[in-house]
Amino acid sequence: MKLFGSSGIRALFNKELLSTAFRVGLAVGEKYPNVVIGRDTRTSGDAMKHALTSGLLAAGASCQDAGIIPTPTLAYATREFDAGVMITASHNPPEYNGIKLFNPDGSSFGGYQQEQIEAMVRAESYGVTEQDKTVQSGNYNGAVANHIDAIASFFPSPLNIKVVVDAGGGAASEITLRLLEKLGCEVVALNCEPTGEFPRPSEPVAANLTELCSLVKKSGAAVGIAHDGDADRMMAVDEKGRYITGDVMLATLARAVGARDMVTTLDASMAIDEMGLKIRRTKIGDTFVSEELKKGGDFGGETSGAWIFPALSLCPDGIFAAAQIAALATEHKLSELADAVPVYPLFRGNISSKGLEMARLKADLAALKPLSVSDMDGVKLVFSDGWLLVRPSGTEPKIRITAEAKTEARARELYDSCLDIIKKHINIGVEAN
Repeated sequence: MKLFGSSGIRALFNKELLSTAFRVGLAVGEKYPNVVIGRDTRTSGDAMKHALTSGLLAAGASCQDAGIIPTPTLAYATREFDAGVMITASHNPPEYNGIKLFNPDGSSFGGYQQEQIEAMVRAESYGVTEQDKTVQSGNYNGAVANHIDAIASFFPSPLNIKVVVDAGGGAASEITLRLLEKLGCEVVALNCEPTGEFPRPSEPVAANLTELCSLVKKSGAAVGIAHDGDADRMMAVDEKGRYITGDVMLATLARAVGARDMVTTLDASMAIDEMGLKIRRTKIGDTFVSEELKKGGDFGGETSGAWIFPALSLCPDGIFAAAQIAALATEHKLSELADAVPVYPLFRGNISSKGLEMARLKADLAALKPLSVSDMDGVKLVFSDGWLLVRPSGTEPKIRITAEAKTEARARELYDSCLDIIKKHINIGVEAN
């Protein structure tokens, strides 16, 4: 089984994951002599951090501990190091943990770098440094303050609005509140106690944010902000208490930053193509968006809530995005901005499965008579009035299905037809969202 998914390493916390953390530390430490490490609020984070630090030090690398911080904060701090290591399982439940690796520009390790580390881990082709060359680990202080100051420099005017922040008990429980208060906002905190046990499911999707929607409306706030466990994601609620979907957020933030050259993923709405921007699409996963942004571009993101602002960093930055959406809410009603974005009927769902023969599925899906077919990431079929995407998840044992069309009936037809074809291949229950 592949060690790295589309967003680092994630697994249930157990002795195997701890062993993996130590071995990843040995591999990273051999290639990158000066490393900064951080973790989110999960109760297993300290054990993971010590296992990984032990590997780094045993390899002879210098390791600085930045403490409990968001992933984008760790990524920003990495500019002073050869590499950064974040202990997190992002939006997965608290019984999971994982590892994300970063370059000094804030981008995640690319495909070649991941393959190199994975090969070393599997072959155990690393050594332990000589005793007299080992060093002690230290603390890296100021990561949060430095990140706040860097973001604040983009917003010189005060943001005199009320904002509700739902950090989900995750790593942004402190930093987003501090940043928005520094920018002049009145902040109402929700789920901002970093206990290590998430008070709501960590992924910031509509079903998990009913309390935030209610509090925004009740408090008269201009916007509600939600993060996942490590705050590389940010989603928002408008002043009417309505959840803003990922596709609408993508379009809204692109306009807010004045983007002209944007990178997004294959599953983003076709409405994005009607914005008059240069659009480049990648495989699903923020790593692929970051890699493409290295070639140029002024904004990138994927509809799961990962927004990348290259002017600061190539890491998805939910903290920067929180400030950006608050700045928008200072000047406009978010409900009006959201309503101005074209929305086409879209269906997303998952099928629990450990695998699917994609070549055979692609051949069967040809019966739907698409105009074009792409196998960049799974199978994407494009029609004159919509599109369909089927792909294995990079983080969970699931097959993901997305269908969008100009009418709801057509979107449903594409989704159901795909589902019927897949069911011929696997006989497992379906979960829709």
